[in-house]
Amino acid sequence: MIKILIIRFSSIGDIVLTSPIIRCLKQQLHNVEIDYLTKQEFAPLLIANPHISKVHILNKNFSTSIAHLKKENFNFIIDLHHNIRSLRIKLNLYSVPSFSFKKLNIEKWLLVHFKLNYLPRTHIVDRYFKTVEQLHVLNDLRGLDFFIPAKDNVAISTLPAIHQGGYIGFVIGAKHFTKRLPLEKIIAICKKQHQAIVLLGGKEDAAIGSLISNALGENCYNACGKYNLNQSASLIQQATSIISHDTGLMHIAAAFKKDITSVWGNTTPSFGMYPYLAGEHSKTIEVSNLNCRPCSKIGYPKCPKTHFKCMQDIDETLFKTSSNF
Repeated sequence: MIKILIIRFSSIGDIVLTSPIIRCLKQQLHNVEIDYLTKQEFAPLLIANPHISKVHILNKNFSTSIAHLKKENFNFIIDLHHNIRSLRIKLNLYSVPSFSFKKLNIEKWLLVHFKLNYLPRTHIVDRYFKTVEQLHVLNDLRGLDFFIPAKDNVAISTLPAIHQGGYIGFVIGAKHFTKRLPLEKIIAICKKQHQAIVLLGGKEDAAIGSLISNALGENCYNACGKYNLNQSASLIQQATSIISHDTGLMHIAAAFKKDITSVWGNTTPSFGMYPYLAGEHSKTIEVSNLNCRPCSKIGYPKCPKTHFKCMQDIDETLFKTSSNF
């Protein structure tokens, strides 16, 4: 038996993007067991994955985590996070051969600060596969996986009647302000749709969701904060199409091969984290030729230039329902 530990501590999208690695390791290597190390809050993303034998939680007491991991007797470590904490784990498990993902932080820094793009024109998933090439594992090009525990499948019959005949899922949340469309822009986009809309996001998005649903009436159902992550994934799975900011639920939608209209503000698809092998009618919408984009590889609580043109200038007419793709 070969035992492999994959390390990726966070976040939602980054963990979903590791799913092809998990699948291909399991299916292409003989007699292999795949374990995964992550933070407690992200374990629900992985517990239903049939290719994973065990999910390990990064303990706040680092020594406890190391002692636990040493007992597992891993044959290989695949470090897809590659930061100080994952380095400490590899150093403490020094006898275990490891393969580490190249994050290209210098190239990202040059793009953000000098608008010099030396990043490869490849998706981060394909770069993940470079990490495991010494194990002779190849990309099967089947895209992302996402597995929903049976208890978290949401019956469409529990939604308002107008949404039971089909709906667009609109992911209104994102961790950083500069990744999110302004409220009035979201409302204007929703008004142009010819199908019912379900707003998706966490508890932190519930208040904004209420403002949007109040402006749109019964055609819009605010699901933000009403469902856990896997239940939100179930709503995405049953949607006819998805509109989304650059955020984790966007990658879950890609795992279900949904047609995704992804909206990009301060970040850019050039970072290699656009929807991977999503529906054939997926598209990205962004304001091109802004000399301040990208202003960050992650995001800010407010626009550094104050004008927020990367979102304010998004063309609302580019958003269409799935029937009009």
